Amino acid sequence: MGICRAGGLATLPERMQPVQTWIRRGAPFTSARTRWMFGSHRRFVRRWEWLMFMPNDGFLPQTSHTAAMTRRLPLETFGNGAKVSIQAMGETHQLRAADIRATILAYRDALRAHQDVVNRLNVYPVPDGDTGTNMALTLESVVAEVEALGPGEPELATLTKALSHGSLMGARGNSGVILSQLLRGLADEFAASDGAVGPADLARALGTADRLARSAVMRPVEGTILTVARGAAESATTTVAAGGSLGEVVDAARTGAADALARTPELLPVLADAGVVDAGGTGFLLFFDALASVVLDRPLPEPPEVDTSAVELLAGHGIEAAPEGIAGLRYEVMYLLEAPDETIPSFKEVWAGIGDSIVVVGGDGLWNCHIHTDDIGAAVEASLDAGRPRSIRVTDLLEQVEEERWVREGAHTAGTGPEDVPPGPPPTTAVVAVATGEGIKRIFRSLGVRSIIAGGQSMNPSTRDLLDAVEDAGSDEVVILPNNKNIRAVAETVAELATRQVHVVPTSSVVEGFAALLAYDPADHGAQNAAAMGASATRVVAGEVTRSVRDADSAAGPINRGDWLGLSRAGIEVVASSLTEAATRLLDRLVTDDHELVTIIEGEGASGGDTRHLTVWLGDNRPEVDVEVHHGGQPLYPYLFSIE
Repeated sequence: MGICRAGGLATLPERMQPVQTWIRRGAPFTSARTRWMFGSHRRFVRRWEWLMFMPNDGFLPQTSHTAAMTRRLPLETFGNGAKVSIQAMGETHQLRAADIRATILAYRDALRAHQDVVNRLNVYPVPDGDTGTNMALTLESVVAEVEALGPGEPELATLTKALSHGSLMGARGNSGVILSQLLRGLADEFAASDGAVGPADLARALGTADRLARSAVMRPVEGTILTVARGAAESATTTVAAGGSLGEVVDAARTGAADALARTPELLPVLADAGVVDAGGTGFLLFFDALASVVLDRPLPEPPEVDTSAVELLAGHGIEAAPEGIAGLRYEVMYLLEAPDETIPSFKEVWAGIGDSIVVVGGDGLWNCHIHTDDIGAAVEASLDAGRPRSIRVTDLLEQVEEERWVREGAHTAGTGPEDVPPGPPPTTAVVAVATGEGIKRIFRSLGVRSIIAGGQSMNPSTRDLLDAVEDAGSDEVVILPNNKNIRAVAETVAELATRQVHVVPTSSVVEGFAALLAYDPADHGAQNAAAMGASATRVVAGEVTRSVRDADSAAGPINRGDWLGLSRAGIEVVASSLTEAATRLLDRLVTDDHELVTIIEGEGASGGDTRHLTVWLGDNRPEVDVEVHHGGQPLYPYLFSIE
């Protein structure tokens, strides 16, 4: 029978080995997590954590931030009310293909549910995207590859191959690339097991995943997802050495990962200053929750409520942490590289000289490559000495934090394919454009664009989105206006894949897209249109006004966070303390005596008073030019200028 003495000593039923836990008089009730086995089995006691109930200042209101990501185990009451949690019976003793598949699906679901929580933890000033989103999208690719195998239970080798390939091909951002390497390490060791994964196999797989992930990062940083992966691997290895079962290894791995995650602020003081734990490590901890849901039949944790307004752009680190002077690198470049394995070391050496946050993962002739750099050309050209790059993606990190709000608010319109195609017979050559902002879209429609895809700087449309728009346009010939340098590579890929004849006019801005359409003739053929539209786009002088999201240096002088920036094709032309000052100084630089028309396109943040100030300035200082004003509604840029 169960016994509980008032002094605080609680024992489990006598038919099992007794396990003792002290309950402190006057303290909050203990969630004493106790593992037990029948008499012939080894037993061990997990530390009890009544401290998790104590209040704590910070982003998550627990002493252990990891406690916010977990559920409480069911409590059984003994005697006079002392509470001891008992682990459920019926654990799985080996992982077969169906169990691994279920784990991957559960992990995908957990990342979906916690995506916003993980995103809010990513407080690096210039992140490579939302960590939670990138990890969730990476798992979506893995699940798609796994589900393509069909509904039946696949062979373990077939499943692990799909897991490895799906994670490599679908990796998004730095965190997604690291996660893909962790999953690949697990898959490689699972495939080598004899049809099923036992405790030693799992521990060995976690160790391999840890080593592969670290080998992929040129400058590993502790206090990140790498630390969490190592904590899980070490705890699993220790438990196997003590003769632990599969359930015990899973439980130990999760505990080791959670403890390592809780230590990340100690390893990166900026995390402690922000009151958060590492975002990537939090996302990876959910993998062990998914594994426990399959092996130990535990429910997946519910995401905690997060006050998103409480998290500002603080100076923090993720896996992207870099030495002083390197963190200012502006562009993220990613691509798949088809190259012999022996060429990769020299390729990494070249990249080491032009950037940071370098991650190169893969093998057997296919590599997923990631770098932060200021030299996009050099980052891509380095691949040509090693092999052939494809699926090139470039992201402007300087603008990405500011655009995060727009990405979240506009996510329901992006990735859903083209907007409705206008009625009527298709023209000889149709135009597909990428744009955001209702006013911008209306202008594109008025200039003859047949299909518009929602997208922009960090909300880049996928190859599938653009390809669907091209195929749905109805014309045999199509011109694509990417209107952003980050989207050009995707547009070029669509030109190779489409069944229609596609021409890409490499417009880098909305203003260039407008100018290109002035030369568009729907009745002419695609090649002639593309040539004329490209020439027209280059004749316009484009200007943009936006706001800095961090301190930096530039040719125009030092930049403080919050300064207003005037930009041209040449780069940053003006740094000013007010919006109107930046705009008028930029116009002063760009508008010359040879120009006849200045078109002002208002975006979010523009006001009627500010626009009036600009038109008056042009009237006083450039009386020879005509001025037009249109409302575009674009995010990030209160003003776009088209000067002809």
